[in-house]
Amino acid sequence: MRAGRTAWRLALLGSLALVSLGAMASEEETEADTFDCAAVAEWDAPESPMEWFERSLWANHCYVFQARAVRISVDGVRTVALSHDVQDGVEREVARFLDGPPMIFERRGRIGRLTWTEDGAEVPASPTGIARHLERFYRLSLGDEERIANRRVVRLDIEPLDDYRYGHRVWLDRDTALPLKQQLLDEQGRVVETFQFTELQRPKLHDGNVIMDRRRPSPTLEWHPGWLPQGFIAQPVDTLSQRHGARVGHRIYSDGLSTLSLFVEPLGETGKRLMPGLHRLGVSMAVVRHLERAGQPLQVVVMGELPVRVLIRVAENLTWEEIENAE
Repeated sequence: MRAGRTAWRLALLGSLALVSLGAMASEEETEADTFDCAAVAEWDAPESPMEWFERSLWANHCYVFQARAVRISVDGVRTVALSHDVQDGVEREVARFLDGPPMIFERRGRIGRLTWTEDGAEVPASPTGIARHLERFYRLSLGDEERIANRRVVRLDIEPLDDYRYGHRVWLDRDTALPLKQQLLDEQGRVVETFQFTELQRPKLHDGNVIMDRRRPSPTLEWHPGWLPQGFIAQPVDTLSQRHGARVGHRIYSDGLSTLSLFVEPLGETGKRLMPGLHRLGVSMAVVRHLERAGQPLQVVVMGELPVRVLIRVAENLTWEEIENAE
């Protein structure tokens, strides 16, 4: 799910894992569920805060557009060119920085499921699943109508119901429900990042279907988090990439809005050793811990846009099933 956000949004955070909560497409898959984007135009206008939120998630999948945006955070101001389109039912998103070091991020993917599933059980597509899951952990409310990028918008305030996650403000386009501005708020309600469109060019609904990710069982790992904030669940995301070899265990957990990445890898002669402690990666924070299991030195990295004490607690409470069962 983008846990509700698009891949270009994740990429701009400067994280170690540039992945999306919508699963990557596979050439081996010949049959898949689809969503007809024409349905969006037939829905009644959203009224409640949750209806606006869910509509924005579907809009992120179905609208084809080009845009210019600005990102303001602790590491400065960057301008970005964005595009989103759909090719043969598969989404393609590109983010290109227009100043500073040249960087381009591209992602192709499908509408993800809310979580892993066993034995082909039903799991709703992410927009519907996220909306149902999210209201247990956040309070959503509508603010005043405003104008951004010369378009009418409605403000959506998203307040956490506990102190284990950050708050958000999102300004949604009245016509399309696309998010034109987003702010991340820390525990004290301070704005730590603003991402805002300055121009939205020719948004239009994709004329056709978008493919949904297949239902698939969770992979087997010898470790798992011994503690997570309530509502954080494992995401059905293929995290293998050229940046992370097969020996690197990587899992993503989300409550539908906030996301946490967890890496566990062996520390050997070829391993990339990071300094234990706290690291800042843009607006994200990362906690690095070194430990030893069955004589094997390991490196644990926990990162996300969450309070630091949450990341530390996750890093300190990993469980190794196979090893502990054998003791």
